[in-house]
Amino acid sequence: MNEEIRNIIKRALKEDIPDKDLSSFYLFNEEISFGNFIAKETGVISGIDVCKETFLMVDSNIEFKLFKQNGESVKKGDILASVRGKTKSILMAERVGLNFLQRMSGIATMTNKFVREVKPYKTKILDTRKTTPTLRILEKQAVRDGGGTNHRMNLSDMVMLKDNHLKAASSLKDAVNIVKNHIDESIKIEVEVENIEFFLEALDSKADIIMLDNMSNEMMEECVKLNNGKKLLEASGNMTLKRVKSVAKTGVDFISVGGLTHSYKSLDISLKF
Repeated sequence: MNEEIRNIIKRALKEDIPDKDLSSFYLFNEEISFGNFIAKETGVISGIDVCKETFLMVDSNIEFKLFKQNGESVKKGDILASVRGKTKSILMAERVGLNFLQRMSGIATMTNKFVREVKPYKTKILDTRKTTPTLRILEKQAVRDGGGTNHRMNLSDMVMLKDNHLKAASSLKDAVNIVKNHIDESIKIEVEVENIEFFLEALDSKADIIMLDNMSNEMMEECVKLNNGKKLLEASGNMTLKRVKSVAKTGVDFISVGGLTHSYKSLDISLKF
């Protein structure tokens, strides 16, 4: 388990159990219980490993058996995992473990819906940095488990010159050249454009990727023709499940969807003794 994820789990448990679980501490001693994690709706699983680690962090003697893995599809009624151990330990870990599992599975499920919509095309579904502060590593894992592709993890991963960067610079090409002269050759540069005029300027620059921001499908089709395979193209802005297939049809390489990590619905999963 990644140490950063372990630290997230530790903080979550500390938040939920700052002292003791008053509901269970005085009620149970060495009693043993057994329970199953059950999917209450169809979806894609993510975070089952994080859930398991949560329980083991509370009590290393808990037996946690996995029946489903991250990235697997499940239907209503499927048993995802079982847990056996001290009753009070299971109850202490239950809410935090489920919080991770339900939320990450919600992201994976939503991502998978987008991925299936664009399956006939070459287009990949990307996430964004619109993530819950301090939980990005988990939410981006969930996107991968849903079949999506991670965009940059942070501001140090790659260069992305968006509208505010470019408005403050003398020109798009100058901005790209300035940054290009200061970074390693392996680091990619992406620029955001909103119309054909700026697209042509970006096409003539040393940028590696051009983001077509809030463009109509017709305008994106024109950009794909003008690009003729020279650079990678990413479509962004108001990407809904209803629209995404028609955007992929334009021929863009990527479609970024901020909603994957900020507008998802948690998957309904319960732990039943």
